[in-house]
Amino acid sequence: MENYNSKLNELIKEMPFYVKDYYRSKRASAYSLSTLYRYLLEYRRFFQWLIDNRLIKARKIEEITLSDLEKLPKKDIEAFLMRFREELFTKNPNNDHQSTLQRALASLKGLYRYLADESEDENGNSYIERNVMSRVNLKKKEKTLAYRAAHLEDRLFLGTETNDFLKFVKEDYHKSLSKRQEVSFNKNKERDLAILSLFLASGLRISELDSVDMDNFNIENLTMRVWRKEGLFDSVSIAPFAKPYLENYLSIRKSRYPTPEDVEPLFLAWYAKKSARISNATISKIVNKYSAAFKIRVTPHMLRHTLATRLYQVTSSQLVVSHQLGHSSTQATDLYTHITNTELKDALNKL
Repeated sequence: MENYNSKLNELIKEMPFYVKDYYRSKRASAYSLSTLYRYLLEYRRFFQWLIDNRLIKARKIEEITLSDLEKLPKKDIEAFLMRFREELFTKNPNNDHQSTLQRALASLKGLYRYLADESEDENGNSYIERNVMSRVNLKKKEKTLAYRAAHLEDRLFLGTETNDFLKFVKEDYHKSLSKRQEVSFNKNKERDLAILSLFLASGLRISELDSVDMDNFNIENLTMRVWRKEGLFDSVSIAPFAKPYLENYLSIRKSRYPTPEDVEPLFLAWYAKKSARISNATISKIVNKYSAAFKIRVTPHMLRHTLATRLYQVTSSQLVVSHQLGHSSTQATDLYTHITNTELKDALNKL
């Protein structure tokens, strides 16, 4: 939370007054800090593009006026999205980047919707009347749940693979390392195993895991309190198989990552000769490297999908899965019913 607050404070300084108003409004609505941070990054990208391409008179982001945004033609916004797509494709030509573009557009639509419908000036009027963003859309990739499930299934560690994966990291991963690499691995081994096991035993999002503090973590009851994506504080249960890995990490946490008494993060890393809260980027690298060595490179979100699928296999309850994942409804868990659905295959085998 402190880390996001610091980053947000720096970003918000660059913004025009109406973005600051939007930010305050969403903070009051309990938007998560990680979500607001991503939104502000998208606004900075869009505003800087307008300046660089001289589509407005302003030379600094904070100088961009409401009139500048209101008068933007649709073609300029489409040009921004096309250029952004080109930049993404140049960095990674093997991905169509549609979801990244959708997120960027969604954040901009949210800002324009606030300015046109939710804001209020001293006269009680909205900041702008013309919402050009409402006319801009990206075609969504249309895929059935069955297609998504089939694509996802190979990236999950189902059945015994969850424990096999953790055992591989604990006992076999080091065999392929150089002596120098093995020194680094041994220094962080307990921490890395604790992180992997916690993902697989709880289904946390990466932003939820890295924000857990010591006083919100109960190893005896195998529970923890986290800030959910929607800005809600939630209590999350942990599957018992993760307990030995978490206990091993806690036993070396203070000696391996020495910190002052007031340092609260559960997971730490050694940065610039001192311990600090582990970053999202470091957590992603941990998951990437171990999963690639074991089976296939996956993201932390794939480990969340693994927990959800395994939990549905055991309970056949979308309500239980949605509660564990922190969803407000069971609609988001429909995907897991397709991954575990064997009835169709059994029927086809009988033909």
